[in-house]
Parts: sequence; structure tokens; C-alpha cells
Amino acid sequence: MKIGSPADKPPVAPASTGRAAPGDATQKTPAVAGVDTEASAQVELSSAARMLSGVGASTPEFDAEKVARISQAIADGSFKVNAEAIADKLIGNAQELLGKAPH
Repeated sequence: MKIGSPADKPPVAPASTGRAAPGDATQKTPAVAGVDTEASAQVELSSAARMLSGVGASTPEFDAEKVARISQAIADGSFKVNAEAIADKLIGNAQELLGKAPH
């Protein structure tokens, strides 16, 4: 059920991510009620935060070809799970989180 006509509704502006390019302190924040505002704070990420967020990464976040190969292998039933490799990675990650270096 529709109420009113489309002509009665105000136009909707496209959504903005609000993200600036690294080092761009001149980007303006989205206007609020017609007020022109500028960013007033600068944020600098630590090296750990940059690594987690992928800022400055030279490689893509995922390999689309690898995803396609794995998806096809799953679809045709030829994908094999290496339980030993998964267990080794889980143990290594747990040791890393606990601050113990693997031997």
C-alpha cells in the first residue's frame, strides 16, 4: 500500500562513505541542515591498525581467482579439507594470542 505520491516526497541524496583519502585533512564532512563544516580532527593510525584495516596494502583483500577455484571445487565435490593443516594453524594462532612462540 502506497501513501502519497512520489512527487510529494523530497529528493534523496546519495549516501556518502565519509572517508577521506589518507592524509587528506581538507575533505569536508557531510553538510548538516545546510551548514558547511570541515573536518577538525586528524587521525593517525598505528602500524598495527593500518595492518588490520589494510590501509596502504599493496595486495587486494582477496584473490578473486582463488575464490572462484575453491567455489568450483566445492560445487563439483573435489574440494579436500586438510584437517592437519587447519589444526596446526589453529594451534599456532592460539599460541600467538597467548604470547607463546611456536617451537
